[in-house]
Amino acid sequence: MTLVIYTDGACYGNPGPGGWAWVREDGGSAGGYEVHTTNQRMEALAVLEAIKAHEGMLEIYSDSAYVVNCFNSHWWKGWEARGWKNAKGAAVANQDIWRPLIELYKQRKMVTFHKVKGHSGIELNERADQLANEQASLAARAGKGRSEQGQGSLF
Repeated sequence: MTLVIYTDGACYGNPGPGGWAWVREDGGSAGGYEVHTTNQRMEALAVLEAIKAHEGMLEIYSDSAYVVNCFNSHWWKGWEARGWKNAKGAAVANQDIWRPLIELYKQRKMVTFHKVKGHSGIELNERADQLANEQASLAARAGKGRSEQGQGSLF
């Protein structure tokens, strides 16, 4: 049986305080935050945490073209072949998230990605967005100029 998970990231400012979240069809969810981050980091971190938390076949739904294209357009293969450089020759951003995420993806071989349009009324995508924004709000309150991370448990 395939488990369906929606993921999202949010950031107040870019960079700024940000949050990530994942939501399962059965209502299970988790989230966390970073005080100083970017939206793209939070989008990718949401997927990493979702895959780490679940075994078996997964379908990941995301409104992030950054995340979905990495896998469906095989960007990661080019990154690896070029020694973690992007197509322009610059270092791939967010390698601390991408490297473990891609390793998990390669090991599992049972994870598929689907792009959804954000803020289009898809219930689980809206819930993931709400939770990611709640985490970003926590990051904003926690931050006050400090650098820290927080990890939420199931909501």
